Amino acid sequence: MAQTPSTMRTLGSIASDFKLPDVVSGKQISLKELKGNSKAVVIMFICNHCPFVKHVAQELAKLANDYTSKGIAFVAISSNDVVNYPDDAPDKMKEFTRNHNFSFPYLYDESQEVAKAYNAACTPDFFIYDSNLHLVYRGQLDESRPSNNIPVTGEDIRAALEHILKNEPIPVHQKPSIGCNIKWKK
Repeated sequence: MAQTPSTMRTLGSIASDFKLPDVVSGKQISLKELKGNSKAVVIMFICNHCPFVKHVAQELAKLANDYTSKGIAFVAISSNDVVNYPDDAPDKMKEFTRNHNFSFPYLYDESQEVAKAYNAACTPDFFIYDSNLHLVYRGQLDESRPSNNIPVTGEDIRAALEHILKNEPIPVHQKPSIGCNIKWKK
């Protein structure tokens, strides 16, 4: 299992705008719509077949369920090449969403332009933007990996979200996420 780290985009950078189709509703969803009046937006680059994503999928659903009511918006984006990785195709994304009870939109980035704009490198790759869409966190969900026997808790992202909710600065020492590389088109 290849282990690719996040590229660790510069803190303070502005979120890149996007408008992508949600695989469940079929609607085009923009960053502006997602943000609305939220205190923060959590953008997660994931896919269906990656063992790192499968390992944390239930925690992603739990995280959104725990924080959406507190004013945090969540979205997942898949940017993988579906020709060479058909398990990541939109119909399979819809199934993955239902199987894991995701309450957030799961968007399909067919052109891969959104992943490139965010410098996303792996699945899962996490980015948290504040209410002004400035990057305040990028990195791992927690220390758990498919083979290290550490429980999945979402500790790192939960800590960042708690800082946001308390209007406290998020520590700048952040560890990269580790996962499968994004499957770029050739």
